[in-house]
Amino acid sequence: MRQAGRYLPEYRRLRAEAGSFQRMYKVPDYACEATLQPLRRYPLDAAILFSDILAVPEAMGMELNFLEGRGPVFAAPLRDSAELRALVEPEPEEALDFVMQALSLLRAELGVPLIGFAGTPWTLACYMLQGAGSQDFQRPRTLLYAQAEVLHALLERLSRVVAACLAAQARAGAEVLMLFDSCAGWLSPDHYREFALSYLARICRSLKDCCPGIPLIVYARGSRGLEADIAACGVDAVGVDWTSPLAAARRRLAGCAALQGNLDPCALFGSAQNIRVAVEATLADYGPGTGHVFNLGHGIHRDTDPGKLAVMIDSVHQLSRSYHSR
Repeated sequence: MRQAGRYLPEYRRLRAEAGSFQRMYKVPDYACEATLQPLRRYPLDAAILFSDILAVPEAMGMELNFLEGRGPVFAAPLRDSAELRALVEPEPEEALDFVMQALSLLRAELGVPLIGFAGTPWTLACYMLQGAGSQDFQRPRTLLYAQAEVLHALLERLSRVVAACLAAQARAGAEVLMLFDSCAGWLSPDHYREFALSYLARICRSLKDCCPGIPLIVYARGSRGLEADIAACGVDAVGVDWTSPLAAARRRLAGCAALQGNLDPCALFGSAQNIRVAVEATLADYGPGTGHVFNLGHGIHRDTDPGKLAVMIDSVHQLSRSYHSR
């Protein structure tokens, strides 16, 4: 989770050279370098493209800025149907050409699978309506009660754009596609099915038609208990955060999809021995057998010691042998 990030000193040097976060993901050479940095340090099994989920609404015509201390902020959050109708549905190879160029560069250098990604319609809508990150995303949650038809119209448009962008990433060289639903936990289970899963299923159907054979992963933060519903959309793997017991999630999935996760990122602040214990507890929670992709349950914190991540990775490689057949 968030392999390329502020916890690496070489990333911080690259960020200073680029001058801004947006320039890093919009200049293919920078995005390529940021993607490769973690693989130079660690024996990882895959690379994930360095980019940002909000590049999609930016390509649809919304002005996006990354502010120090605040993160991503839209200059003019969506407020009514007229603004929604003004959004464009871009041709991804043109509007997101920097993403496609970075993927092409990476494919020429990598010896491991390359993951492309996008945000889900619900998570993108949360940011587009709220205007920035939030403690409660009141605006989109209010809209689903007050003007559900407006929210559905936005989600329908986003589902088309996200599907097109992911398909373009596959054409450019991505070998796995991942959808991040970091705002999933703000919805009740019934609302999640209506306002998130129904659109996720549309995207999955579209991608299975146009990109057969490319695995699809969905990470839905805060979706505890809904793993089977997510898998039913047609995904190949379901990512869960650290609050979801893997054994229970595995039972719910019943073999219909792989499970990805879910060590608490704060475990990396413990001692080497405590990290090793936490890794083994995660492996034991899933239990013996295949179908588990070890991962953090969310992104790496910026002040994590890179050496602690190395301890975690070494522990996974050593301890997983007794759990996972190959």
